[in-house]
This record gives sequence, structure tokens and C-alpha cells, in this order.
Amino acid sequence: MTATVDVPEIVVAQPRTRARPQRWALVVLLTATALLYLWDLDRSGWANAFYSAAAQAGSQSPKAFLFGSSDAGNSITVDKPPLSLWLPALSIRLFGLNAWSILVPQAMIGVAAVAVLWDAVRRPFGETAALIAGTVLAVTPMAVTIFRFNNPDALLVLLMLAAVWAMVRAIDDGRLRWLVVSGCFVGLGYLTKQLEVALVMPALAIPYLIAGPRSLLVRAGQLLLGWVAAAAAAGWWVLLVQLWPPGRRPWIGGTQTNSILELTLRYNGFGRLNGDEPGSTGSPGFVSPVHLGGGTSPHPWGQPGIGRLFEPQQIGGIGWLLPAALVFGVALLVWRARAQRCDLQRAATSVWVIWLVTTAWVFSYMAGIFHPYYTVALAPAIAALVGIGVTTCWQERHNRWAQALLVVVVALTATTAVLVLRHDPGFYPWLRWAVPIAAVLLVVGVIAAVLPTPVIVALAALVALGGPVAFSITTVARGNSGALPIAGPVPRIVTAMTKGVVPVSRAEITSVSGPGFLLPTAASGIHLVGCSLMDSGNPDRQLVGLLDADAKRYTWVAATIGSMCAAGYQLASGHPVMPVGGFNGTDPSPTPDEFLRLVLSKRIHYFIVTNPVHEDRWGHLDTNALIQQWVQRNFTPQRVGRMLIYDLTT
Repeated sequence: MTATVDVPEIVVAQPRTRARPQRWALVVLLTATALLYLWDLDRSGWANAFYSAAAQAGSQSPKAFLFGSSDAGNSITVDKPPLSLWLPALSIRLFGLNAWSILVPQAMIGVAAVAVLWDAVRRPFGETAALIAGTVLAVTPMAVTIFRFNNPDALLVLLMLAAVWAMVRAIDDGRLRWLVVSGCFVGLGYLTKQLEVALVMPALAIPYLIAGPRSLLVRAGQLLLGWVAAAAAAGWWVLLVQLWPPGRRPWIGGTQTNSILELTLRYNGFGRLNGDEPGSTGSPGFVSPVHLGGGTSPHPWGQPGIGRLFEPQQIGGIGWLLPAALVFGVALLVWRARAQRCDLQRAATSVWVIWLVTTAWVFSYMAGIFHPYYTVALAPAIAALVGIGVTTCWQERHNRWAQALLVVVVALTATTAVLVLRHDPGFYPWLRWAVPIAAVLLVVGVIAAVLPTPVIVALAALVALGGPVAFSITTVARGNSGALPIAGPVPRIVTAMTKGVVPVSRAEITSVSGPGFLLPTAASGIHLVGCSLMDSGNPDRQLVGLLDADAKRYTWVAATIGSMCAAGYQLASGHPVMPVGGFNGTDPSPTPDEFLRLVLSKRIHYFIVTNPVHEDRWGHLDTNALIQQWVQRNFTPQRVGRMLIYDLTT
């Protein structure tokens, strides 16, 4: 008889590698993203001069930095809170005023957004899904556009992503600190673009209430504390503005009553939903945009409705993978329907689905101002759902439902790509054939399993990312400037807003100018301005020289109607220029009496005529048109290049 002795198994710990292959893939992804966002970045010049001038002002004046003033003289703020201006203002302070100091912070925000999305997807779904999601976000044409531009949307997207990242962690472990962190990011999002950050709030609250690990009462209390944190993160600045004496701070741009609450609830709030935006679309002299992709619409910002996101000017920037994301989102929720209440994968999927559906619905039906670049707020949700969906279906590819879902998604994606590419037949015409052919081969490879994995990956990349990458490369090579950045090739129809000049007739000049107005000698091709509502133009060197002369003697070296024109002169000269009337030229700042006092006290040197004044439907002039008319009738004009200026000190 032989005795046996159980010998315990000895587990030898394996040495930890410095970095797993997937982490090296992340390094490659972030490096490639940085190169894409930084390459030839100064091609865009000042990008959106409206915000560039405000960042310049913030680098010169602490008060302008705090309030987000358009000029260092602190006459009026931009029509947003100041958070998105603080990074470029600090960069200008450190590195001087140039395109790189303004735009590099935006590019770094984009790289950070890709990293945050990667980690938010990785925790529930693994690193493969995270890498796919990060790649999709990095090359989304509208994301490339905005992360190489200086609109507030770049920082807003990062903060919304950060709020979701913290909430996913809260759903996982139920710790209060993550809800507080998420709420703080929401509050900072308000300080970036006000109520637009609310688009992500349903995606934060609903999944946690359903799937949080604690009792329902505790979950509700934690969410309430999270909202308190959000209110605190944003409320300190709102309270400061409300308590600061109005006469000692700049006018709140975008308002008719100098109230940050009006800006929040009307111009940047419910007015965007119902179209009730005082000082905007219904204002005298306001130039309505047209469809940049061709066609017409009875609504100045495009017809609200379910098809808005698939119109030419939106679909090329954001719509390539939108149908795929929607299908993946619904299918994944159905697939996990029987999971436990606290299932992290189902909860995380619901976060992205709610974000996507809520934002898409609001953008589709809002009746107020809508611009194509707003759709960048959809990019993280689309990218996450595509990464999660592709990975899950590939893992389950031996099941019929996964194969069928992949076939549907491939067909939808290829069809969408062909529709986008048809809008511009001259843009990479071979893509219109390559994408559907690759889609057919990909479907055969998935169903019949006759293609090796690397070939399937290459075909999938061509179908899903061929068009977006082509649009993104075109965007990088072309650059963007003005107030309305465009993703992909420039549409054939370009409005007067983006040309930088507004042609007017001699009769129009004569009828609105008043006595003593100096007319150009040429009867044709007359231009009053080198700027427009949406573009700052390139100021004449002779005019810039005049503004620079004795500049230190004046609070403002010039005043002109509209922020974009004022921004161009301010950036070129380096000195404060008063934007009479704010962005649209319709804010009652300054009043005629205030302007008169400033002129009499010699605080403004020149007045630059940008456009002829216009009457409203009742034959009245608004306050800013009255200011220009008063200047034209009481001061002697001087022609400088194409411009007419008035020396207010003589």
C-alpha cells in the first residue's frame, strides 16, 4: 500500500511587465491624435476672432479675465461664461499673442477628451472597445474641427465626458465622491457654455437611479448632493456677477438687460429651444445664414425636424456612424435586458444611449440658433457605442444575432457614407466605390468566416472610417476661420458672412449715411467693411498704424458696431477696441448717453464704420445705429484704404 501526500500547488508570481500591449496602443492613439490636432495648426489664423480677442483681453486685464470681456477696456463680455477663455488667456500671457498660443490648448483638450473616453469605456467593456471608441472620436470630422478651433464646445465636450467618466465609476462602486466629482464637472460645463451641459444630465441621473449599488433612497440623496456640487461649482461665478455693481463691470453680452440670468435662460437657454432670443435673429441688421450645403429652408437655421442631423451640412461632420451607434445602443440594451439591476455593462450602455438620444432630439427640434458645429456634442456617445457594439458583436460572432447585427450596421454605415459622398462628387470619388465594395466583402467575411482577422479589420476600418478620415484630413489641410467652422470640404455655396466683405450700393450709402459722409470714388465694387457678422477680416495696415498711434492715451483706440469687426482691429493692433452692441451689434451697450460721455472724456479715439445703419420694420433705429448715425453727423470722416473712420477727439 502506497501512501500519497497532497502537495499544495505553488503559484509563482509572474513578473509584471512595464506596460501591456493595449496600453502601448493607447500611447500610439494619443500620440497620433495629438499630431492630427496640432499639425499646421496656425493655418486657421485667429480661428474665431471673437473668442481670440477675448482671450487677448483676459491676458491684459484681470477684470477681463474674470468676466470674459471682449476687450481689456471691459465694455462688454462675450455671450458665454469665461471658463473656455481662461486657458488661452494664460497661454497668451506665457507665450505671447499668436495662433499657436490660442489653439494649442484646444488641441490638448481634444487629446484629453480621447483619453477620458478611453478610460470611461475601458472600465466596463475592456481595452479593445476603449481603443475603438477613442479612435472613432479622434477622427470624427466635427471633433477634428472643434479641437483645432477655439469655440467653447471643445472644453464643453471634455467636461461632459469627465462627468460621465465619474458617473460610471459611481455606478460601479456607489461612492459619493464620484457623484460629487461628476457634479463639479457639470458645474464647470455651465461656466463654459451654460445650459448646453444639461444635455448630458439625464444620462448621469437615470442610470445611477436604476443601477446604483445602494438603496433607492440613498441613491437619490447622493444624486442630490451631486447637483449641490454642480450648483456650487457654477454658482460662485454667477453670484459674483449678480453682486458686482453693474456700473463697475462689463455689460453681459447677449442680453438686453445686463443680466447673467437672462443670458442663461433666454439667449443661451430656452431661447435656443423656442426661438425667443432677444437681440438675435429678429434684430435690425441681423444677417441670417443660409444652408451651407445647398438648398433652402423657411427657417433661418435649417428646418427643425427628425431629418436635421442628416442634412448635408451636418451629416458629413457627425453623421457617418450615427445610424450604427443608434442600432448598437438599442441592440445592446435588449441583449442585457435580463441582467441584474446593478449590471455595470447595461448601465454604462444606457449612459451613452441616453446621451445620444437626448442630444440628437434637442438638436433636431430646437427652433432657435443652430449651427452644424454644435453636433460635436454627439461625438463621444457615437464613438462609445460603436466601440462597445463592435467589440461585443465580435466576441459573440458565433451567435446568429451578433452576425445579423453586424450585417445591419455595415449596410447602414456604407449607405450613409455613399449618401454623404454624393453631396460632393469631386471629393475622393474612388471612396464612393471602395466603401460599398468593402462592405460587401466584410459581410461575406463575417457570415462565412472565410477571411482572416487582419483583413476583416482593414475592411471594417475602410467602411467605418474611410469617409471620416478623408473629411478630417481635408479639414486639417484647409483650416477654419470665422464664427462658423466647417468640417470636410468647403460647400459650393458660401455666404457673405464668410467672405469678409459686404458689398453695398451707392444709393444705399447715400440713403443712410447722413450729411458729410465720404463716398468712395468707384461706382462699382464698393465695400464699406473688411469684416462681417461672422468673420473679422484682415484690417488695413494703414488703419492699424493709426490705431497704434498714441494708443496709451485712450481706453479704447476705436469703437465699431459688432464684436467680430472689433475683434479683427483689436487683434491686429494689440489694443482694446469697443464692440458697440456686442456680437450681433444689437445689445444696448453702450447706451447713446454713455457713449457720449465716453467721447467727451476722450476715452475713445476713433469710430470705424462697418455697415450702413438699417431701420427696423417700424422705421426705427436701434441704439447702436443711433450711435453710428450721431457720429456720422457730428464728426468729419477720413478714408483709410477702403474704410471710413471718424476721429472722436477732434
